[in-house]
Amino acid sequence: MKILIASPEVYPFVKTGGLADVTGALPKALKKLDLDARVILPKHKGVDESRFPLKYKNYKIKCQISMSFVEAEIVESEYDNGVIAYLVEQDEYYNRDYLYSTPDGDYQDNALRFIFFSKSILEAIKVTGFKPDVLHYNDWETALAPVFLKTIYKDDPQLKDIATVFTIHNIGYQGIFWHYDMHLLNLGWEYFSPDYLEFFGNINFMKGGIIFSDIINTVSKKYSEEIQTPEFGYGLDGVLRTRKDDLYGIINGIDYDEWNPETDELLPARYSYRDLKNKLLCKKTLLKEFNIEQNKDYPLIATISRLADQKGFDLIVSGIEEMLSLGVNYIVLGTGERKYHETLKELSKKFPDSFAVKIAYDNKIAHLIEAGADMFLMPSKYEPCGLNQLYSLKYGTVPIVRAVGGLDDTIIDYTENPDRGTGFKFKEYTKEAMLDAIKRAIKLYKNKDLWQSLMIRCMKEDYSWERSAKEYMGLYKKAIERCKSKQ
Repeated sequence: MKILIASPEVYPFVKTGGLADVTGALPKALKKLDLDARVILPKHKGVDESRFPLKYKNYKIKCQISMSFVEAEIVESEYDNGVIAYLVEQDEYYNRDYLYSTPDGDYQDNALRFIFFSKSILEAIKVTGFKPDVLHYNDWETALAPVFLKTIYKDDPQLKDIATVFTIHNIGYQGIFWHYDMHLLNLGWEYFSPDYLEFFGNINFMKGGIIFSDIINTVSKKYSEEIQTPEFGYGLDGVLRTRKDDLYGIINGIDYDEWNPETDELLPARYSYRDLKNKLLCKKTLLKEFNIEQNKDYPLIATISRLADQKGFDLIVSGIEEMLSLGVNYIVLGTGERKYHETLKELSKKFPDSFAVKIAYDNKIAHLIEAGADMFLMPSKYEPCGLNQLYSLKYGTVPIVRAVGGLDDTIIDYTENPDRGTGFKFKEYTKEAMLDAIKRAIKLYKNKDLWQSLMIRCMKEDYSWERSAKEYMGLYKKAIERCKSKQ
């Protein structure tokens, strides 16, 4: 079976968040199941050509955008275990300092950039000669590709019979643009209707992906249910309910070649559940890295995240003073909304001994945080899957999470189930509920034997990609069957 996975970002080429981790790790896991899985992404400015040599094979394409044709070149590279990657080189669109937006807001031409990317995915198949059985698209930036496949390209002999799977990683980001951009798609105005792309007077890219794909999935079972409700569906719950028989949930795996304290070369010392002593050395290194001087016996709580409302930073900001008064140290790593950049920096000045923030994406520090922290806080408003709670389990860093989406699917609350618990959960989206979960974690932390038993249980959890990849293989087979049934 041949699979082409399309994503706006793929680790290790370029990354802003968990989407890149998923689309980078899944092809590796599929190859282990003897599938020919490849990826395609834009050639962003951040791609390190010294690490990933690019092969120019004269794969030239041009895509019609409104009344013009835009040219690009498909260049080839590869990463771990020989996974082939196709990168769309179009410097005007992708050679930028950021992938989607600056700290001051989205790029104004994002509609144009990702209409082009969606068309370039299909043109790349034609010039490279790699015709997949299944095209697997990810999030709104690729969501128009199945639309184009089933409309503009429906009679193209090189693209016929390709099945489609569309993965929604975060329905809060849908690719909504004003209707004046409709001409860029080169589709008739009949597609600007409630049955297709129209969404409250605008164009909705993600809606197109949901309607035109053979199979749809999200990155956890609970999230696949949540997004069919008005609370979590962000206006697309009705459309999703019409496709509920084709909607599935598959929990993301994590790449234990990359995230494993026994082998992690980015740590000052490695450790395992059989010998935990070096975790304390990681904690000391982490406290020094963030210049935290306060009581080293305090539990160290950490958050690595996009700094955004969705991730619960309004709760964090409003509750941080009370949290620190409980006798903890707290660190944050991430980038995001400017208001949180400024607020968190001010709080770090106010509480320099116990709270520190680093406004950056820093992979090495992220690994040190997972190893050195005692607890990992994720108070999300909603969380399709979440990866950091899974990394935290492997590193013996106990998760404190809100019971939504993948966080609810992957963490068992210790308070409710001490024999099987793997963290602490809270349900209500309030500062008080979050602080109550933190207090429960601190109470257990003071009992060193029980805490160590909990850490070991967490580290024995298995969220490797092997299980998830087998589920995706089953989904691909369903997509092929569904595609054939429509012919």
